[in-house]
Amino acid sequence: MSRPADHGVSGMTGEAALPRRNGELVFEEPWEGRAFGLAVAMNESGVYDWTDFRDRLVEETAHDEGHGEQSGYYERWLRALERLALDRGLVTPSELEVRTEVCAAEGPHD
Repeated sequence: MSRPADHGVSGMTGEAALPRRNGELVFEEPWEGRAFGLAVAMNESGVYDWTDFRDRLVEETAHDEGHGEQSGYYERWLRALERLALDRGLVTPSELEVRTEVCAAEGPHD
């Protein structure tokens, strides 16, 4: 059963704030929008509370900054989502690896 959208998604601030231009969400690549949509849909379906995801996203950002890494926002977003899915037992490490390989082999989608 779907529940109302969590306003925490659109209201994230600080290092977790969504990239925007003129108030609109910005996705540089199609996969970024899909990763965003997947995270939001899983939250709206009750799979996890938004704060659980946001906390992991903040941790990914802090990790990158602490190690001098320059990964993009949605790369950190995807790592946070993967960690959450693994921690919740929604996917096994091998299932995640196989799916990642399949997506990489398929290439970009518009």
